[in-house]
Amino acid sequence: MLDPDIIVVGGGVGNIDEIYTEGVKSLKHFIFNNYCTVPVIRPELGDSAGVFGAAALTQGH
Repeated sequence: MLDPDIIVVGGGVGNIDEIYTEGVKSLKHFIFNNYCTVPVIRPELGDSAGVFGAAALTQGH
């Protein structure tokens, strides 16, 4: 069981607008209650999040 504070949809999938409307509505079929109060958001860094993460890993070397 999960109880997240936020759901961040990353990668190319995060660019699909319907995820934040129809996708959130469909969550009610998979949770115990009929509503979702957890925010589902796009990543602040967009598609570049993986690149920023890889660059951060090299900072210490």
